[in-house]
Amino acid sequence: MVTVDDVRRLALALPRTEEHLIRDRVKFRIGRIVYLALSRDETELGFAFPKEERAALVAAEPEKFFLPGSGDMRYHWVEARMAALDTAELEELVTDAWRMCVPAKVARAHLEGGAGGGLPPAPGLARLRAAAEVFGAFPGVDRSWLALRADTAPGLDLSGAAHRAALHRWLNAWGCRIRYPREGEPDLFGEGLALWWSRHGGLPGTRLAALSDREIGCLAAAYGELAALPVGRRSLGPTAAAKALFALRPDTVMPWDAAIAQRLWGARDEAAFARHLTAGRAWARAALAESGGLDEAALAAELGRPGLPLAKLLDEYLYVTITYQGS
Repeated sequence: MVTVDDVRRLALALPRTEEHLIRDRVKFRIGRIVYLALSRDETELGFAFPKEERAALVAAEPEKFFLPGSGDMRYHWVEARMAALDTAELEELVTDAWRMCVPAKVARAHLEGGAGGGLPPAPGLARLRAAAEVFGAFPGVDRSWLALRADTAPGLDLSGAAHRAALHRWLNAWGCRIRYPREGEPDLFGEGLALWWSRHGGLPGTRLAALSDREIGCLAAAYGELAALPVGRRSLGPTAAAKALFALRPDTVMPWDAAIAQRLWGARDEAAFARHLTAGRAWARAALAESGGLDEAALAAELGRPGLPLAKLLDEYLYVTITYQGS
């Protein structure tokens, strides 16, 4: 038996997919084309399927598949009973339905692992635990993060110069190479950050798994403006912007680096960051569901990284499986 979380995990791993709630039904679509739709009680799944082949599909396994209602018979569409599907079958159905709705080159790039595709499977707890073990073994891996937390307790507030300076040091400790001002020079990073904070100080602080679409849009807009922030002869950039947002909202934002963004989304713009957070939300929900009712703190401890938010554990998984393995 599969669940709506299984469908969400698989669908949101596919490029260009968006989730929408339409008339109390969860649907996944590419642009305006719906390729997956759950019934209101989430016991049945409609999916894109060649209509010339669906009669044979239903005849072969009538306990699992059935024809859509008369109003949908004109579409390439068929229905399945969720209780009769296993995870492997669901993955095949979701992927094939998605392939019917995207350009061939997008499907090929994703399925062959090319640039912009190749999203790794949503991590189960075993994968998260393995990545946490690798990441946690890096020498001094948490030193700069703990220093930032200590310097900005009880929370990072960019209205203060000391906190802006602490964030500057932390970003540079992670290789962002933001130039420090010489004596007598203006602090372009600090001044720009203060102005940005005056517009975005009310960032959502909801935990990653509970983020709404509206909150994801708010965070993505803040990310886009922050990435474009002038810092001397260049802008702050996508990696530093994502890490800064994580520092500000560690329970909320799953950050990225250049390798992760390019591998998963093929872009590092505002829209790609929204997709990244959407995928992170689905992954966080799946991890919590698999844990059997643990809260985030207990789950982090069970995975061997006590005191860290789930957003950070997901980022560590991506770093280990994409950035580190590709270095």
